[in-house]
Amino acid sequence: MRLRRSILTAFCPLAAAGLLSLPAATAQSPAQTASTAAADRPWMNTSLTPDQRADLVIKAMTLDEKLDLVHGTGWGALKDGSPIAEGSNEGAGYVQGIPRLGIPGINMADSAVGVRLAARESRYATLLPSVLGAASSWDPEAAHLYGSVIGRELRDQGYNMSIGGGVDITREPRNGRNFEYAGEDPVLAGTMVGNVEKGVLDEKVMNDIKHYALNDQETGRTIVNAVLGKRAMRESDLLAFQIAIGIATPSAVMCSYNRVNGDYSCENDYLLNQVLKKDWDFKGFVVSDWMGTHSTVKAALAGLDNEEPGPNHPDDQEHDDNDAWFAAPLKAAVQNGQVPMSRLEDMDHRVLRSMFAAGVIDHPPFPRRVVDPFRGRDDAERIANESIVLLKNAEHLLPLDGGVKSIALIGSHADVGVLSGGGSAQVDAPGGNAADPQPGTMKWGEAVYFPSSPLKEIRRQAPHAAVEFNAGTDVAAAAALAKQSQVAIVFVNQPMIEGKDAKTLSLPDDQDALVEAVTAANPHTIVVLETGGPVTMPWADRVAGIVEAWYPGIGGAQSLANLLFGQVNPSGKLPVTFAKSDDQLPHPEVPGIGLKEKAVPGNPDHKELPRFDADYNTEGARVGYKWYESEHRTPLFPFGYGLSYTTYAYSNLKANAQERSVSFEVKNTGSVAGTEIAEVYAELPAKADEPFKRLVAWQRVALDPGESKTVTLKVDPLYLSIFNTDKNSFELLPGEYRILAGPSSAEPPLHATMTVAE
Repeated sequence: MRLRRSILTAFCPLAAAGLLSLPAATAQSPAQTASTAAADRPWMNTSLTPDQRADLVIKAMTLDEKLDLVHGTGWGALKDGSPIAEGSNEGAGYVQGIPRLGIPGINMADSAVGVRLAARESRYATLLPSVLGAASSWDPEAAHLYGSVIGRELRDQGYNMSIGGGVDITREPRNGRNFEYAGEDPVLAGTMVGNVEKGVLDEKVMNDIKHYALNDQETGRTIVNAVLGKRAMRESDLLAFQIAIGIATPSAVMCSYNRVNGDYSCENDYLLNQVLKKDWDFKGFVVSDWMGTHSTVKAALAGLDNEEPGPNHPDDQEHDDNDAWFAAPLKAAVQNGQVPMSRLEDMDHRVLRSMFAAGVIDHPPFPRRVVDPFRGRDDAERIANESIVLLKNAEHLLPLDGGVKSIALIGSHADVGVLSGGGSAQVDAPGGNAADPQPGTMKWGEAVYFPSSPLKEIRRQAPHAAVEFNAGTDVAAAAALAKQSQVAIVFVNQPMIEGKDAKTLSLPDDQDALVEAVTAANPHTIVVLETGGPVTMPWADRVAGIVEAWYPGIGGAQSLANLLFGQVNPSGKLPVTFAKSDDQLPHPEVPGIGLKEKAVPGNPDHKELPRFDADYNTEGARVGYKWYESEHRTPLFPFGYGLSYTTYAYSNLKANAQERSVSFEVKNTGSVAGTEIAEVYAELPAKADEPFKRLVAWQRVALDPGESKTVTLKVDPLYLSIFNTDKNSFELLPGEYRILAGPSSAEPPLHATMTVAE
């Protein structure tokens, strides 16, 4: 039956969604079918609201069907030997639908930077630049395109839900998943990720915002207790979620593994019921991270709506995994009154209304349709063009002249590809890892390079130059090649992966020594960084150029070469602060990273890490640049910083308190066209007790040489407000607000005052 169904669904999306039955002996006319559907399935009336349609479905559901919608069917393709439910697209997760009512299952795919596990079914997926890279564009339109690529490729591969949408801020810059997130500032991160997920939803695919909340490190992520006061939480991490959710109107919010102030996030009444559902009026459903559920009654009453992965099969009574909380145990809890039936139906309502609102029932996906790899690559390159950040350009070495005679290209497999991030965000490289080609799904934990060759693209840009590659494994040989070359370009990397934080911000594998040796041999050395987050650079004052490429995606080599040779004028700016050393951070070591496993009392044969606190009250809301400013510390590169091949001047700042707006002039004072990211910050009145500025607005401004434009920006009052814990609300304090505008958080040359009356 499954083979027959798979053949049918490959050519008929309605069948895939469960909206079309197998042929009956007597066929009905289209008019008869529509009439029957209207009578038997009134929820298929598209003139009704998603809430009305969901309520109609719930009235027709049995208790077991109501339970089916609130948990997954198991690990499936993620775990060898785990059963794969019929209807599953063999992605990250599957929630069984209700075929008799025309409700399809929910096929979920990991898709932070592209669709994961494509190679398993001989499919292709576009690798986009890292989310942190895309955040460097400060471009909501590029973010929306980012989500659109993911959404359309999910549909083409038969998925109807994305579980990307990471908006955890860079509170811990050594976090292994920072490449999946959008930086340290809640306004920038929330805006960028919100637009990514809006792009997904606009492709009629269910979207997601995660990991809610304070999942700011991977070290001990299932046992750490994040400790933070409510005001600081609401003005930092939760503000990012609030903004993203407001833009994306997500189908789901995924609760995280960690505890927050004592309670697991997935059974945290404050996070789920009080803030998310009450204060923010979130209408979608809360889905647990995989194995992130720890109870039945407490989790259900605290606001969790859907458990993943759930039991391996709904009827598997022998399943003994600890995460099977919302199957048989929930049924018992409903039957004995511990969980009211109204709460179970609320869970179902939230799932169903999200499905109707996203359009996955009325517009099912297209399983097995071929993804357009060329369109995806072009879109990835466009995003990368805005994402790469030029950090140093001594004596205007860049852009390189096409007439350069010799170039030494060194390190990081730059002959064959560009680095990608690992874990559940890992997209399968076409043909396998370019650094070690082995077709198939990528192995967890390996550093995967995609076939976008910097060597090939640099040779294309400089056809008359001798461009030679050295792997960088022999430092002396690399330095010798650099010495005999006109220009040396050293690629260095920082592979990052889910489940593991970096111990330090230093580059791994003695790459600093490689850079030092090459720079000593050739002062015209440019360093290209392929990193998952900020890194230290003890050689920064000695190299001629520094380019932060992040993980640049399948079009990364083309974007990078175009930037190095001036076909693209860099416009990216840092969404995170780069420290000079780990000692500058609020936590010089990642909390818990040095803990050792201990024997469990009463079970000496079993060892595990002890639970521990990550006390984020140390910095509170002072994340990133706010910490450096309040502590009077000068970082290596500040938040919002990035160079161009032209120069810009700012003038004539005006602030309008009544309209909550600012305006100023930006002029291109250089000789080439470029795009400036103009940033606006605010210092709150003294009674706010905040010794730092906040980002409150920005705009990308495209300017020809000599051209000047007036930039007028509205400032959302929320971004100027403090959270009053006594009133449980944000409030705009009366007093004088100092408004600053300029090219980065450290260089706001314009100052004005905005007065808010009592």
